[in-house]
Amino acid sequence: MELSQALPPRVDVVVVGFGPVGKLLAIQLGQRGHEVLVVERYAGNYPLPRAVTHCSDFARILQSVGLAPSAIPEITEPYDDLYVWRNGDGDTLVEVDWSGRGESGWYNTYFFHQPTLERRLDELAGALPNVRVLRGFEAVGLTPHEEGCTVHTRRASLEARWVVGADGANSQVREWAGLEWHDEGYFYDWLVVDVKPGPGLSFPHVAAQACDVRRPSTMVPGGPGRRRWEFMRLPAETREELNDSAKAWELLEPYGVTPDNAELERHAVYTFQAGWAKRWRAGRVLLAGDAAHLMPPFAGQGLGAGVRDVMNLAWKLDAVLRGLAPEALLDSYGSERRHHVEAFVRFSMTLGQVICMTDADEAAARDRGLIAERSAGSPPPAPPRPGLGPGVHRGQWGGALARQGRVRVAGAAPEFFDDAIGGPGALVARNSRSLAGLPADVRSALRDLRVRPVALSGPDPGDVPVVEDVDGTYAAWLDELGADVVLVRPDFHVFATGGETSAASLAADFVGLVHGNL
Repeated sequence: MELSQALPPRVDVVVVGFGPVGKLLAIQLGQRGHEVLVVERYAGNYPLPRAVTHCSDFARILQSVGLAPSAIPEITEPYDDLYVWRNGDGDTLVEVDWSGRGESGWYNTYFFHQPTLERRLDELAGALPNVRVLRGFEAVGLTPHEEGCTVHTRRASLEARWVVGADGANSQVREWAGLEWHDEGYFYDWLVVDVKPGPGLSFPHVAAQACDVRRPSTMVPGGPGRRRWEFMRLPAETREELNDSAKAWELLEPYGVTPDNAELERHAVYTFQAGWAKRWRAGRVLLAGDAAHLMPPFAGQGLGAGVRDVMNLAWKLDAVLRGLAPEALLDSYGSERRHHVEAFVRFSMTLGQVICMTDADEAAARDRGLIAERSAGSPPPAPPRPGLGPGVHRGQWGGALARQGRVRVAGAAPEFFDDAIGGPGALVARNSRSLAGLPADVRSALRDLRVRPVALSGPDPGDVPVVEDVDGTYAAWLDELGADVVLVRPDFHVFATGGETSAASLAADFVGLVHGNL
């Protein structure tokens, strides 16, 4: 954008940073009708891969903006197999089952090409007339005031009701807002190498971890037509020695990858770190993505945590911007998401402590323990399932991730629930009779918050869709919850569950809590 083009005097939200988290947030807010301005100091996207894997609920988040994995096979592909850890002698230490489908209906594991995904997100953002992206605008300061914030760039000053810092690990927004950082003191340097095969070279579609004291390393798919290797820096090496193309080819040679049969798409040394912001909000300033948390990549959840931030923040900020909720609702964003993030940061660190050993005696003890556990049939380390921290949810199941299955509406072809009803927010009842007593004002308030009453069976009440639970996903889930009604928030998480006659009180409780009346 040229400076001669008029900038709006004030927008709803300025997003600082246009990586995948900033893009997704701009799209989510733009699709909800808000005026969004994004400032990005670089003129173009980062052209090389960084994240390469995502999970089922990440896929559901992509689905929410029209980029479901089934629609972008050139970008992302499922991984329906094991993730195998071996020591330097080739002994299997751990087999982690990454196969099958998760609660969100998609495969548990995908590998994808981030630059191509970002280009598709660019297209979505560019198609929204209320989202404007200012590339080459470096933010240099932030001035909060009673009505919002002024974001100062080297080329203009921008007024916004709210500012979101999605500006990465070295977030300036976080610093300007005075949001303190908790550091776990975890630092390891790894060389990340992405390779494209030439004619005649095919890569096995497998994920493997070499827990080898001589060189801990990771080998995984890098999205369609690509392969990723990661090599840990050894104690005697410098970053400069490791971050060299000749060194990358040297490390790839044992895998049969050479300059004659493959293209070295990129190599870069990254310092894997762990920590999080102690607070995610200061007045009208919020953080998201790496600006709010960092974790080692061993659980494949770094970018996933960032897009989950977006889903949590977007529906709450939307409600505040539309005057449906007080600003205090946004305090629950940090309390809910930080709890979830801390669990995954610590889990990632635990995996890293197993993987990153370079002491032979320690590694031998590790190997004996893991081999014995595997021989005894002990399950491998499972990712945590922490749910959300304190916030906008109630009861035993509040804050848990909601299921998504296939449903059929009015005899149409089966499709995923979110697509069938127009989004994830729903008050789901086994029988339509449970929804018959919803007061008109509560129905209206739910609609304003993008939560739709839906029944799985019963007489057609006319104003509530009755959908066919094609695979029995929802019936089984309600059985598991011990409930007849469940209210799912617009970010795929459960607000609360209840019995057959609880729909009205459940809905009123949710509306009251969001409106700030409880």
